[in-house]
Amino acid sequence: MPIDEKLLEILACPKCKGDIKLKEDESGLVCETCKLVYPIKDEIPIMLLEEAKSFGETK
Repeated sequence: MPIDEKLLEILACPKCKGDIKLKEDESGLVCETCKLVYPIKDEIPIMLLEEAKSFGETK
């Protein structure tokens, strides 16, 4: 089940407070500004800086 669109509208990057978007494969949430991907585990976004990975680490 994908993340609810209304939830995506209110979530923000914890580092820069900017907008985030869902990755194409729906495995995480992306902050383009910080170049970070926050994982989604059991359909729950993990919005912790300690859990985020840089773009290079997620490929």
